[in-house]
Amino acid sequence: MRKNILITGASSGLGEGMAREFAARGRNLALCARRTDRLEALRTELLEQHPDITISVRTLDVNDHEAVFDTFRAFDEELGGLDRVIVNAGMGKGASLGTGYFHANKATAQTNFVAALAQAEAALELFRPRKAGHLVLISSMSAERGMPRSLTTYAATKAGLAALGEGIRADLLGTAIKASTIKPGYIRSEINAKMTNTPLIIDADKGCRLLVRAIEREPAVAVVPKWPWRPLGLLIKALPLRVVAKLA
Repeated sequence: MRKNILITGASSGLGEGMAREFAARGRNLALCARRTDRLEALRTELLEQHPDITISVRTLDVNDHEAVFDTFRAFDEELGGLDRVIVNAGMGKGASLGTGYFHANKATAQTNFVAALAQAEAALELFRPRKAGHLVLISSMSAERGMPRSLTTYAATKAGLAALGEGIRADLLGTAIKASTIKPGYIRSEINAKMTNTPLIIDADKGCRLLVRAIEREPAVAVVPKWPWRPLGLLIKALPLRVVAKLA
């Protein structure tokens, strides 16, 4: 059992929801995000409900790459060794390229991919010497195809993250270190709160429960929820680009 779990971006959305699910399962948590006040409130709430677990919180901006390594090492020492790291921190800003929003597209690219790379590096630096651990990369079903308008950069970063996960798995073949790529469909969270054309969306509680259930299986790749997103993923790959262009 993975007892000590680190989650980035844990102050809201899927990160917060997964923290609640893992706490209910009796796991010790290392929670980090930029908003420490929300982390402290979450820690207080969860310890009242689950007094037998340990919860450590730290401020972290994942775009401060040196801080990523320092924070992961500090959590590892404090909890006596991390067993699982969930790379969850991300953002969804963006617009069609060439429309004056490079700053937003750049921020999404840096946070969702470069910062995720730093987190994966930091986690594996801890796992490799002990030849054990579970790295989880939270990608997206948008990684299946290039997407238009506000999703163009976001989808590209999530596709890059999926490819990164596969490369890590190839590099770790024959070892006891696991690496999972999780592809959520539409799960209600702050990152998509303003999206209105989301008929397949599920609520955060159900979504996070399914995410944690998938993570616990430690698959190479998992789609969450399986229905209808697994068959939809196959369909999206086969659709003509003119149809894909209408999806976002």
